Amino acid sequence: MAKIIYTHTDEAPLLATYSFLPIISAYAAKAGVEVETRDISLAGRILAQFPDELGDKAVPDALTELGELAKTPEANIIKLPNISASIPQLKAAIKELQAQGYAVPDYPESPATPQEREIRAKYDKVKGSAVNPVLREGNSDRRAPASVKNYAKAHPHTNKPFDDASKTTVATMGAHDFKSNEKSVTLPADDTLSIVLETTAGEKVVLKEGLKVLEGEIVDATRMSVADLHAFLTNALATAKAEDVLFSVHLKATMMKVSDPIIFGHVVKAYFADVFERYGADLAAAGLSANDGLGAILAGLDTLENGAHIKAAFDAALASGPRLSYVNSDKGITNLHVPSDVIVDASMPALIRNGGKLWGADGGEDDTLAVIPDSSYAGVYQTVIDDVKKNGPLDPATIGSVPNVGLMAQAAEEYGSHDKTFEIPAAGTVRVLNAAGETLLEHDVEAGDIWRACQTKDIPVRDWVKLAVNRARASETPAIFWLDESRAHDAELIKKVVAYLPEHDTEGLEIKILTPELATAYSLERMRRGEDTISVTGNVLRDYNTDLFPILEVGTSAKMLSVVPLIAGGGLFETGAGGSAPKHVQQLVAEDYLRWDSLGEFFALVPALEKYAEQAGTPGATVLAAALDRATGSFLENDRSPGRKLGTIDNRGSHFYLALYWAQELATQTEDADLAAAFKPLAESLAANEEKIVGELLAVQGKPADIGGYYRPDDAKASAVMRPSATFNEALASF
Repeated sequence: MAKIIYTHTDEAPLLATYSFLPIISAYAAKAGVEVETRDISLAGRILAQFPDELGDKAVPDALTELGELAKTPEANIIKLPNISASIPQLKAAIKELQAQGYAVPDYPESPATPQEREIRAKYDKVKGSAVNPVLREGNSDRRAPASVKNYAKAHPHTNKPFDDASKTTVATMGAHDFKSNEKSVTLPADDTLSIVLETTAGEKVVLKEGLKVLEGEIVDATRMSVADLHAFLTNALATAKAEDVLFSVHLKATMMKVSDPIIFGHVVKAYFADVFERYGADLAAAGLSANDGLGAILAGLDTLENGAHIKAAFDAALASGPRLSYVNSDKGITNLHVPSDVIVDASMPALIRNGGKLWGADGGEDDTLAVIPDSSYAGVYQTVIDDVKKNGPLDPATIGSVPNVGLMAQAAEEYGSHDKTFEIPAAGTVRVLNAAGETLLEHDVEAGDIWRACQTKDIPVRDWVKLAVNRARASETPAIFWLDESRAHDAELIKKVVAYLPEHDTEGLEIKILTPELATAYSLERMRRGEDTISVTGNVLRDYNTDLFPILEVGTSAKMLSVVPLIAGGGLFETGAGGSAPKHVQQLVAEDYLRWDSLGEFFALVPALEKYAEQAGTPGATVLAAALDRATGSFLENDRSPGRKLGTIDNRGSHFYLALYWAQELATQTEDADLAAAFKPLAESLAANEEKIVGELLAVQGKPADIGGYYRPDDAKASAVMRPSATFNEALASF
């Protein structure tokens, strides 16, 4: 039986769900559309790993269930942003669940027993980008809906200019990093691979075995030299100090859950080199790791006898070192406090939009040295910075758009690399071997180097090329493959792109292959002329570009339409980025005001309803979808998104207005007389009670709100907070 699965996730999107889902359910029921939920939140994923320990509190493994569903034509999943957990977030969620009475075990930092290793393996399944590779059984088609683009043109946000003397720039390694050391091979036949470290002492360490690959699959391997990383960071710190600019590091410690927290830890140790030289052994003995960030270290110093001395040493280093950028200067939270606080795909566009400036210890803005250690895509951001310095800020009222077709199906590229990323324990050679024992790829490594491999199957590449051509033809827009033939992986991809393009009708289409830097410059040139250009990218650039360009074009990436046509025929509909979600939750708890914008949810629901009509043969679903699309247009025209301060409507108020406009559209449409009759009383009731409902929603603002938990809110408490209008609730319940 057809059904729409609406995911129960985390933070602000989850809180918004408590308000919006009752509206969806009420409206869908009138049209015979089934909507169900599945819990894929971080807390839910943790609990699903420990059914034996939880007994009657056990929860189903919803993520695995949805992963299997995504491989079928029946899939119709609306996926909201979820936490890609860093270690500090994972530990915090475990602590909260334990306090709520769930008997989940502690996270083993250094597992020594078989039981601890088993527990650690279960938690490893949960942290980082655990959700997306499971659900993304198709490639990504992401773009700004016409209504959003038109609204941005009519009500443009501000992209600030760079100062004439701006010192802001990107610092990247450029050598001895993942990009420069990459090697790649396309498999001639199905095979089973293993990854082995042969140390200089003659020991053989199996890092990974039983790795099944398919004919035509691309397998990559690369390493980052930690010695060169340290030298690069030492130089970057000296540069920031000499230039008197802020020092900031930009990584992806949530998605790249093995490599980037390690790199982050090296940045922390490089900045506080003297502190770690003096007290590193004490910190390690107390289980305080630089990989978890400065915040976790400072929070744990009370357990050390010399904790006060170490705290003083950190304070002295902050005072004498290069000025750090701050995530929250009021609370003293630096760029180095939490690895998941500064995510490159959100932080770099925000920096560019703000005229190249971040925030210092005093809350003031200043130029920054933006440190992106691996050079794979650092040049994209430098190209945008150079363009804005030369040509001025992009004007949202006139610029074109850069939609994206992204390769991501079946854990393609880097996001599939977590189980094949290792911090090398000893010097030697890492080899990727086939079943016959032949070496396919190899790297000489030193102790502490970060080595990783990843896979890209052939079927997703074929589908990606087809999707790119289809989008280019449907939108009459040039499509640019962002690929660098000098990079090993891209060279293998280019061979496939060249081979598969002739399988499609490309006559009259502009389709090019350009390096990421040249593709950025080409797209920006067209944007400034008001022209659109499709970026056809791999997985990581998909993630970066679908934040970079939307933030510059429409002010946020949360307003994008993200459709994933699943290879098996189903649909996955994603609802926008969640990078700002933690701050929104903090504000709600402090003053009962949720600024999260649910436009992404509105946009995703339209194609999900259309997919339902196709799957179930339910014409009412098509009517719901068309009415919702028109209602969203009215929502934007009347500027009903959440305001920026108390006293204006927040997320809950925006949901009321969407419900009002949607009911009015359904009541006046002529395609389905029964639906029109069903919704007419509701439309009239909501319109008549608009002032009263808005008053009830505004009345709760300005005081703390109790939702019963951050990672696993209490359903009754959260629902009460997110549905404070008795008049609105009664109208929904009675129609």
